Amino acid sequence: MSHWEELIGRQSGPLYFRLILQPVVAAFLAIRAGRNDAREGKAAFLWAMLREPKKRRLLLWEAWRDIGRLFLVGVGLDVTYQLIALHGLRPVQSLIVATVLAVVPYLIVRGLTNRIMTWLRGGAPS
Repeated sequence: MSHWEELIGRQSGPLYFRLILQPVVAAFLAIRAGRNDAREGKAAFLWAMLREPKKRRLLLWEAWRDIGRLFLVGVGLDVTYQLIALHGLRPVQSLIVATVLAVVPYLIVRGLTNRIMTWLRGGAPS
């Protein structure tokens, strides 16, 4: 079985619920952080990461503080899945899966939440 087939095969089988639960939890954490960003008048998260290199380290720390545990739980769940379904370990696949399920939704939703909350409050986005 190829690596792509193994990655796609996760949509069924043991622990498939995590494919829904992890992005939902990441979105919840992102909404909370995005609302705080808007309240404090901060720029959208990804935009700030790209445009403000001096703040990048602080922003990465903030994000890790929010989703670090979720990411690590995602890696752990994927390792468990691999042991059950694939009878082996594929560490790179675990990192890919945890990133797609936790980090990507967090980054997208945090920025969108900030923009929407800023817009609803009548402010101009940064």
